[in-house]
Amino acid sequence: MILARCNFGLALFSLALLTACGSPGEPVPPSLELARPVNDLRAARKGNAVTLTWTMSTRTTDGHNIRHAGPTTICRATNSMKQCDVPVTKLAPPKTHDTAKSASSQSYTDALSSASSDAASKVVYAVEVLNIYGRSAGLSNQVAVPAVPALSAPSDLRAQMNSEGVRLTWTPLSDVPHTAGLRFVYRIYRRESGANAQIIAGEVPVDAATQPTFLDSSIEWEKTYVYHAAVVTLITEPKGREQQVEGDDTTEVTIAAHDVFPPAVPDELEAVSSGPGQKPFVDLVWTPDTDADLAGYNVYRTEAGTEPKKLNSDPVNSPAFRDEGVSPGHKYTYSVSAVDARGNESAHSQSAEEKVSER
Repeated sequence: MILARCNFGLALFSLALLTACGSPGEPVPPSLELARPVNDLRAARKGNAVTLTWTMSTRTTDGHNIRHAGPTTICRATNSMKQCDVPVTKLAPPKTHDTAKSASSQSYTDALSSASSDAASKVVYAVEVLNIYGRSAGLSNQVAVPAVPALSAPSDLRAQMNSEGVRLTWTPLSDVPHTAGLRFVYRIYRRESGANAQIIAGEVPVDAATQPTFLDSSIEWEKTYVYHAAVVTLITEPKGREQQVEGDDTTEVTIAAHDVFPPAVPDELEAVSSGPGQKPFVDLVWTPDTDADLAGYNVYRTEAGTEPKKLNSDPVNSPAFRDEGVSPGHKYTYSVSAVDARGNESAHSQSAEEKVSER
């Protein structure tokens, strides 16, 4: 009886031990180490250089960190792409790739060797991230740039100051193609010396028959500016949309915008003296000067045998002046000049003579 109880207890203990160990699950397959396809590929074209940028994948398609990154294939096709038939190149894995950190940015610049005369033609790109065995999970998103020609940069860009601003000139292009759906403009860029930010100062249509020129009248005096130019190909697409390809830049030219240019000479000066019985004076009037930086006018009086004398200490604000320092019976000759905010003075106007009436 005691032996039977012992055998029964041993059986229960063995059963409990087996239950605690559990049964083995389904075997887990090893990771294929296939990187997730890139989904943020971008393309920018400047001249015949196309720069691709994207974010490097850090996770596999089955949710693991990439342990051993493989090469990246750069793919290119005309107008459409179903698969990477003829790779442009293969990029080695990033040397500093660390899957424990955030994904790294990658880039590649492709040089286009030929252009299409078809305004609708495109060059399509994609990238394909491979594992160390040469396999991938597929192409990235596809991006396209126009395949039209980018014209060469204009030569001999020059800048010269005048009273209206900076006048830019350059040698016109002679090999401008005539293609339906395409037009070309010279684009002028400007930045302040020592700064990185630049603006488009203006555009001029490309015309091989005329000498190109551009006046930048939006400058500020006493600043130094740096200019360069490029030719832009404008592509008219269906529904009136427009794309553009910017060519290479010219060399930069620098110019200091010093205002050494006087305002315009005042015109139509008239002199009228007081009448008999009045306190003697001579009233002067003239046509207003329209220079934007005009500060005022100087008034000059001359008597016979003397040098011109300036009558005002500060610039006269309006195109009129009363001279009360005159004597009855004397003849006076007057002239006026215009002065700008930087003290540049114009030449004297044509003179006006007037004799003050006797009392």
